[in-house]
Amino acid sequence: MIINCAVYEKGRRLQDIQIEEVGDYLGQTDRFVWVALHEPDEAEMARFQEVFSLHELAVEDALNGHQRPKLEEYGEALFVIMNMITMRDDQLETGQVAVFAGPGYVLSVRLHPGQGFTEVRQRCESEPKLLKHGPAFVIYALMDTIVDRYFPVIESLQAELESIEDEIFVKGSARQSLERLYKLKRQTMKLKHAAMPLVEAAGHLSGVRVPVLCNKTREYFRDVYDHLHRIESAVDTIREMTITAIQVNLSMVAIDEGEVHKRLAAWAAIFAVATILAGIWGMNFTHMPELDWRLGYPLALLVMGGACGWLYQRFRRAGWL
Repeated sequence: MIINCAVYEKGRRLQDIQIEEVGDYLGQTDRFVWVALHEPDEAEMARFQEVFSLHELAVEDALNGHQRPKLEEYGEALFVIMNMITMRDDQLETGQVAVFAGPGYVLSVRLHPGQGFTEVRQRCESEPKLLKHGPAFVIYALMDTIVDRYFPVIESLQAELESIEDEIFVKGSARQSLERLYKLKRQTMKLKHAAMPLVEAAGHLSGVRVPVLCNKTREYFRDVYDHLHRIESAVDTIREMTITAIQVNLSMVAIDEGEVHKRLAAWAAIFAVATILAGIWGMNFTHMPELDWRLGYPLALLVMGGACGWLYQRFRRAGWL
């Protein structure tokens, strides 16, 4: 589905056009066509492939989705894939944006659910001095917006981690905390897989040898590169703290199990003493003087009760009971 199709001249929107008119504006100085698609079908992509002379492998990647973020050069044209990550109801939603750019055109293809880019077009149109750089600035604006949308996700993951850390030391919450930690770890890795490959792409577009299309926008991609390094640092921190929290949680589980084992061992020792004494006096040998004592029975009970009581007090002082 076509979201927008417009012609820009020297950074200003000239007019909206139909698909059939796109070819009439290609190759004109200081003009470029910007087309935005949302989940197009093969027939629709085939029309733009013919108009813009897109490489068939790039078109296949754009249609299939679930691609790793990357930057590829096809002559003077660029093909960029970026993954969108947004947080909704404590769940990460993923999407993909594929951008074809070349002399005189930009084609963006958005797949799967995700927030649109209406504000990106509005931002570009409000800055004609920058938009006059052409398709390269559009790539920057899209990449910058996608990267900036990673920051709220990071803040949400950090808040979740802090919440779990407060819960770890609450008695009886070990299993729930562990489940939340593993979920957080998966979400962190999903964000890492979406953001980190863009470091290489942004570095290429801001490095020493940049594509001809991006000669005048190198410093803008350097800004995106810096943002991505901040994200990489934050993601690594969350990941390390999550691993530490998992280890602490497992240690707390082991400590709780150790406390249970100590209590069981203490009670077992107490009953073992009574069992031993009862076993000795219950053998009923003929020559056992205790059997003939008038006070033998109450004395045996007193000895067993005293021994058990003494052990109980010792275990209480030791913190086992």
